[in-house]
Amino acid sequence: MPELDFTPLLHGQFLDWLAAGVRLSLTLTVLALVLALPLATGVALARLAPSAPFAPLRWLATFFIEAVRNVPLLAHMLFWYFAVPELLPDGLKARLYAGNVEAAAALAALVVYTAAYMAEDIRSGLRSVPAGQWEASRALGLGFIAALRWVVLPQALRATVPPLISQTLNLWKNTSIATVVGAAELMYQAQRVESASFRGFETFALATATYLGVSLLITALGALYQHRFPARPAAH
Repeated sequence: MPELDFTPLLHGQFLDWLAAGVRLSLTLTVLALVLALPLATGVALARLAPSAPFAPLRWLATFFIEAVRNVPLLAHMLFWYFAVPELLPDGLKARLYAGNVEAAAALAALVVYTAAYMAEDIRSGLRSVPAGQWEASRALGLGFIAALRWVVLPQALRATVPPLISQTLNLWKNTSIATVVGAAELMYQAQRVESASFRGFETFALATATYLGVSLLITALGALYQHRFPARPAAH
Protein backbone atom coordinates (compact mmCIF):
# COMPACT_ATOMS: atom_id res chain seq x y z
CA MET A 1 0.00 0.00 0.00
CA PRO A 2 1.52 3.36 -0.98
CA GLU A 3 2.30 5.80 1.79
CA LEU A 4 0.02 8.83 1.93
CA ASP A 5 1.79 12.18 1.85
CA PHE A 6 -0.03 15.51 1.57
CA THR A 7 3.14 17.58 1.86
CA PRO A 8 3.85 17.97 -1.89
CA LEU A 9 0.36 19.40 -2.39
CA LEU A 10 0.59 22.01 0.36
CA HIS A 11 3.24 24.23 -1.18
CA GLY A 12 4.61 25.32 -4.51
CA GLN A 13 2.84 25.02 -7.83
CA PHE A 14 0.35 22.36 -6.76
CA LEU A 15 -0.94 24.54 -3.93
CA ASP A 16 -1.15 27.50 -6.31
CA TRP A 17 -3.28 25.47 -8.72
CA LEU A 18 -5.63 24.28 -6.00
CA ALA A 19 -5.93 27.78 -4.50
CA ALA A 20 -6.75 29.21 -7.94
CA GLY A 21 -9.44 26.56 -8.35
CA VAL A 22 -10.99 27.41 -4.99
CA ARG A 23 -10.99 31.11 -5.86
CA LEU A 24 -12.78 30.53 -9.16
CA SER A 25 -15.31 28.17 -7.57
CA LEU A 26 -16.10 30.74 -4.89
CA THR A 27 -16.27 33.53 -7.47
CA LEU A 28 -18.70 31.55 -9.60
CA THR A 29 -20.83 30.83 -6.53
CA VAL A 30 -21.02 34.44 -5.36
CA LEU A 31 -21.59 35.95 -8.80
CA ALA A 32 -24.21 33.35 -9.75
CA LEU A 33 -26.04 33.90 -6.45
CA VAL A 34 -26.03 37.68 -6.84
CA LEU A 35 -27.34 37.44 -10.42
CA ALA A 36 -29.77 34.56 -9.87
CA LEU A 37 -31.65 36.09 -6.94
CA PRO A 38 -33.13 39.09 -8.78
CA LEU A 39 -33.85 36.95 -11.83
CA ALA A 40 -35.61 34.36 -9.66
CA THR A 41 -37.59 37.06 -7.88
CA GLY A 42 -38.74 38.52 -11.20
CA VAL A 43 -39.78 35.11 -12.50
CA ALA A 44 -41.66 34.31 -9.28
CA LEU A 45 -43.50 37.63 -9.41
CA ALA A 46 -44.37 37.04 -13.07
CA ARG A 47 -45.93 33.71 -12.16
CA LEU A 48 -48.09 35.38 -9.51
CA ALA A 49 -49.07 38.46 -11.51
CA PRO A 50 -52.80 39.02 -12.18
CA SER A 51 -53.75 36.71 -15.03
CA ALA A 52 -55.85 39.11 -17.09
CA PRO A 53 -53.30 41.79 -18.06
CA PHE A 54 -50.16 39.74 -17.43
CA ALA A 55 -51.04 36.32 -18.87
CA PRO A 56 -48.13 36.33 -21.38
CA LEU A 57 -45.68 37.02 -18.56
CA ARG A 58 -47.10 34.14 -16.53
CA TRP A 59 -46.81 31.78 -19.50
CA LEU A 60 -43.26 32.92 -20.21
CA ALA A 61 -42.22 32.48 -16.57
CA THR A 62 -43.79 29.01 -16.42
CA PHE A 63 -42.06 28.00 -19.64
CA PHE A 64 -38.71 29.28 -18.33
CA ILE A 65 -38.97 27.27 -15.11
CA GLU A 66 -40.12 24.05 -16.76
CA ALA A 67 -37.63 24.29 -19.63
CA VAL A 68 -34.67 24.90 -17.33
CA ARG A 69 -35.52 22.49 -14.52
CA ASN A 70 -36.15 19.56 -16.84
CA VAL A 71 -32.74 19.76 -18.52
CA PRO A 72 -29.59 18.55 -16.69
CA LEU A 73 -27.07 21.15 -15.61
CA LEU A 74 -24.45 19.39 -17.73
CA ALA A 75 -26.52 20.07 -20.85
CA HIS A 76 -26.90 23.71 -19.82
CA MET A 77 -23.13 24.04 -19.46
CA LEU A 78 -22.46 22.57 -22.89
CA PHE A 79 -25.21 24.68 -24.47
CA TRP A 80 -23.84 27.95 -23.12
CA TYR A 81 -20.28 27.00 -24.05
CA PHE A 82 -20.73 25.55 -27.53
CA ALA A 83 -24.03 26.92 -28.86
CA VAL A 84 -24.65 30.40 -27.47
CA PRO A 85 -21.33 31.98 -28.61
CA GLU A 86 -22.11 30.92 -32.19
CA LEU A 87 -25.22 33.13 -32.11
CA LEU A 88 -23.24 36.25 -31.22
CA PRO A 89 -21.85 38.81 -33.69
CA ASP A 90 -18.32 38.03 -34.83
CA GLY A 91 -16.75 40.94 -32.96
CA LEU A 92 -18.42 40.06 -29.66
CA LYS A 93 -17.65 36.37 -30.13
CA ALA A 94 -13.97 37.18 -30.77
CA ARG A 95 -13.75 39.26 -27.59
CA LEU A 96 -15.48 36.51 -25.64
CA TYR A 97 -13.07 33.85 -26.85
CA ALA A 98 -10.13 36.16 -26.17
CA GLY A 99 -11.17 36.22 -22.54
CA ASN A 100 -12.25 33.48 -20.16
CA VAL A 101 -15.11 32.06 -22.21
CA GLU A 102 -15.17 28.89 -20.12
CA ALA A 103 -15.89 30.75 -16.88
CA ALA A 104 -18.41 33.03 -18.63
CA ALA A 105 -20.33 30.06 -20.03
CA ALA A 106 -20.27 28.31 -16.67
CA LEU A 107 -21.54 31.43 -14.92
CA ALA A 108 -24.40 31.88 -17.38
CA ALA A 109 -25.47 28.26 -17.00
CA LEU A 110 -25.31 28.44 -13.19
CA VAL A 111 -27.32 31.68 -13.08
CA VAL A 112 -30.13 30.37 -15.29
CA TYR A 113 -30.24 26.95 -13.63
CA THR A 114 -30.19 28.29 -10.07
CA ALA A 115 -32.73 31.02 -10.80
CA ALA A 116 -35.26 28.49 -12.07
CA TYR A 117 -35.15 26.59 -8.76
CA MET A 118 -35.02 29.69 -6.59
CA ALA A 119 -38.03 31.14 -8.41
CA GLU A 120 -40.22 28.30 -7.19
CA ASP A 121 -38.96 28.73 -3.62
CA ILE A 122 -39.67 32.46 -3.72
CA ARG A 123 -43.09 31.85 -5.26
CA SER A 124 -43.91 29.48 -2.40
CA GLY A 125 -42.80 32.14 0.06
CA LEU A 126 -45.01 34.73 -1.61
CA ARG A 127 -47.99 32.41 -1.52
CA SER A 128 -47.41 31.72 2.18
CA VAL A 129 -48.18 35.35 3.03
CA PRO A 130 -51.80 35.45 4.25
CA ALA A 131 -54.39 36.96 1.92
CA GLY A 132 -55.23 39.45 4.64
CA GLN A 133 -51.88 41.13 4.08
CA TRP A 134 -52.77 41.73 0.44
CA GLU A 135 -56.21 43.01 1.37
CA ALA A 136 -54.85 45.35 4.04
CA SER A 137 -52.33 46.72 1.57
CA ARG A 138 -54.98 47.42 -1.02
CA ALA A 139 -57.21 49.00 1.64
CA LEU A 140 -54.38 51.42 2.37
CA GLY A 141 -54.38 52.43 -1.27
CA LEU A 142 -51.30 50.48 -2.38
CA GLY A 143 -51.28 49.05 -5.87
CA PHE A 144 -50.14 45.53 -6.77
CA ILE A 145 -46.47 46.49 -7.20
CA ALA A 146 -46.38 48.71 -4.10
CA ALA A 147 -48.05 46.02 -1.97
CA LEU A 148 -45.46 43.52 -3.13
CA ARG A 149 -42.55 45.83 -2.48
CA TRP A 150 -43.48 47.19 0.94
CA VAL A 151 -45.66 44.52 2.56
CA VAL A 152 -45.62 41.08 0.95
CA LEU A 153 -42.11 40.64 -0.43
CA PRO A 154 -40.23 41.40 2.83
CA GLN A 155 -42.30 38.78 4.67
CA ALA A 156 -41.99 36.25 1.86
CA LEU A 157 -38.21 36.58 1.54
CA ARG A 158 -37.71 35.98 5.26
CA ALA A 159 -39.81 32.82 5.03
CA THR A 160 -37.84 31.77 1.94
CA VAL A 161 -34.40 31.90 3.57
CA PRO A 162 -34.17 28.16 4.48
CA PRO A 163 -34.83 26.87 0.93
CA LEU A 164 -32.58 29.59 -0.51
CA ILE A 165 -29.76 28.41 1.76
CA SER A 166 -30.30 24.92 0.36
CA GLN A 167 -30.15 26.29 -3.18
CA THR A 168 -26.94 28.14 -2.33
CA LEU A 169 -25.43 24.86 -1.15
CA ASN A 170 -26.47 23.24 -4.42
CA LEU A 171 -24.99 26.15 -6.35
CA TRP A 172 -21.63 25.79 -4.59
CA LYS A 173 -21.53 22.07 -5.37
CA ASN A 174 -22.76 22.60 -8.93
CA THR A 175 -19.72 24.70 -9.73
CA SER A 176 -17.86 21.39 -10.04
CA ILE A 177 -19.79 20.68 -13.26
CA ALA A 178 -18.00 23.63 -14.87
CA THR A 179 -14.98 21.39 -15.32
CA VAL A 180 -16.65 19.85 -18.41
CA VAL A 181 -16.25 23.13 -20.33
CA GLY A 182 -12.70 23.68 -19.13
CA ALA A 183 -13.39 26.29 -16.46
CA ALA A 184 -10.41 26.11 -14.12
CA GLU A 185 -12.44 25.67 -10.93
CA LEU A 186 -11.58 23.37 -8.05
CA MET A 187 -12.32 20.01 -9.71
CA TYR A 188 -10.50 21.02 -12.90
CA GLN A 189 -7.44 22.03 -10.91
CA ALA A 190 -7.65 18.91 -8.74
CA GLN A 191 -7.54 16.75 -11.87
CA ARG A 192 -4.60 18.81 -13.09
CA VAL A 193 -2.73 18.31 -9.82
CA GLU A 194 -3.50 14.58 -9.76
CA SER A 195 -2.17 14.14 -13.30
CA ALA A 196 1.06 15.95 -12.45
CA SER A 197 1.66 14.56 -8.95
CA PHE A 198 0.22 11.02 -9.27
CA ARG A 199 -1.31 11.49 -5.81
CA GLY A 200 -4.94 10.86 -6.52
CA PHE A 201 -6.13 10.11 -3.00
CA GLU A 202 -4.46 13.12 -1.41
CA THR A 203 -5.57 15.48 -4.18
CA PHE A 204 -9.22 14.53 -4.16
CA ALA A 205 -9.27 14.26 -0.37
CA LEU A 206 -8.24 17.91 -0.23
CA ALA A 207 -10.86 18.83 -2.85
CA THR A 208 -13.54 16.92 -0.94
CA ALA A 209 -12.56 18.58 2.33
CA THR A 210 -12.79 21.98 0.64
CA TYR A 211 -16.29 21.32 -0.70
CA LEU A 212 -17.35 20.02 2.71
CA GLY A 213 -15.81 22.93 4.59
CA VAL A 214 -17.46 25.61 2.45
CA SER A 215 -20.78 23.75 2.57
CA LEU A 216 -20.67 23.63 6.36
CA LEU A 217 -19.81 27.33 6.44
CA ILE A 218 -22.84 28.17 4.25
CA THR A 219 -25.04 26.02 6.49
CA ALA A 220 -23.69 27.72 9.63
CA LEU A 221 -24.27 31.20 8.18
CA GLY A 222 -27.82 30.19 7.27
CA ALA A 223 -28.46 28.87 10.78
CA LEU A 224 -27.01 32.06 12.26
CA TYR A 225 -29.30 34.20 10.10
CA GLN A 226 -32.36 32.16 11.05
CA HIS A 227 -31.43 32.45 14.72
CA ARG A 228 -30.94 36.21 14.42
CA PHE A 229 -33.97 36.81 12.21
CA PRO A 230 -36.44 33.97 12.84
CA ALA A 231 -39.31 33.70 10.41
CA ARG A 232 -42.55 34.58 12.12
CA PRO A 233 -45.97 33.80 10.68
CA ALA A 234 -47.67 36.91 9.40
CA ALA A 235 -50.85 37.96 11.14
CA HIS A 236 -54.09 37.28 9.32
